[in-house]
Amino acid sequence: MRKIPASFAVLGLLGLALVGCSSAGGTAADCPRPAASASTALGAVEVTGATDELPDVQIRTPFHVTAASFQDLAAGEGPAIVTDDQLVVLDIAVLSGATGDELVATPYDGDLSRVFPVSTWLQTFPGIDGVLDCAAAGSRIVVALAPEDIDTATAASIGLAEDDSAVAVIDVRKVYLPAADGAPQFNSGAGLPTVVRAPDGRPGIIVPDADPPKDVAVQTLLKGDGPEVTGEDPVRVHYTGLTWADRTVFDTTWDGEPASLTLDAVVPGFAEALQGQTVGSQVLVVVPPDQGYGSEGSGSVPPDSTLVFVVDILGIDQAPAQ
Repeated sequence: MRKIPASFAVLGLLGLALVGCSSAGGTAADCPRPAASASTALGAVEVTGATDELPDVQIRTPFHVTAASFQDLAAGEGPAIVTDDQLVVLDIAVLSGATGDELVATPYDGDLSRVFPVSTWLQTFPGIDGVLDCAAAGSRIVVALAPEDIDTATAASIGLAEDDSAVAVIDVRKVYLPAADGAPQFNSGAGLPTVVRAPDGRPGIIVPDADPPKDVAVQTLLKGDGPEVTGEDPVRVHYTGLTWADRTVFDTTWDGEPASLTLDAVVPGFAEALQGQTVGSQVLVVVPPDQGYGSEGSGSVPPDSTLVFVVDILGIDQAPAQ
């Protein structure tokens, strides 16, 4: 799909669906949030301040817990976190249970370009496993962390002693969809590939025994209600691409992390298909050779290949803060 194909680095194992809703999508409204922990330890913690700013946290010290517990301080709306491999933007502040002092915090500068899968945060803070289930953008969560709930190397680097507890405040800034979650659309075009979806949203593509179309063909299979793809900002997608002639998949993001693409860096037919689409949509596009890799081909794609892509539009990226 790229003009110059490149392999994708797999940043972590594909996560299992979290508790609450299907891994193919869900919003805060239809994804039931787990009940807050029964622990009374967080009664010793007071968090104030706006959710888009570094929180003011007061802790009655010494603060020590033997198991993680959490409490929701603000509830968000929109896409919910339902898988460990889902992309999110989080702000986090961590404080010492021994002294109440802030140990480390993200910048809290409104920058939404620091995008990571949930699994990356779980490697650093294993104690928050389950804490983010069904949390949506705008949520603020306070978490009591036992000594074993923070990666050992991380704890040492921020000044936590081996037996120290900590308090973390997590602000969920942005949540990308794990897969297209839009409304199914009726398409009457005959002779185009058929798409089926696994429970996690991953598409399977069935190419018919017929000649491919000579022009770019686009079908919106699922219509999302999110922001429009304008080409001004990168779009975050999952996609699978295969050749019409031999039905061979030559590129897919579903084995790793979704791709961040600009429309001027992809083949013309692919760009045409995404322009004007909306976040949450799934799009089928058939790209003839003159709108794809042409007579030269690319990598494992033979010359004069008609390409088939299924694209899930998961979100719009923000440019890094200057």
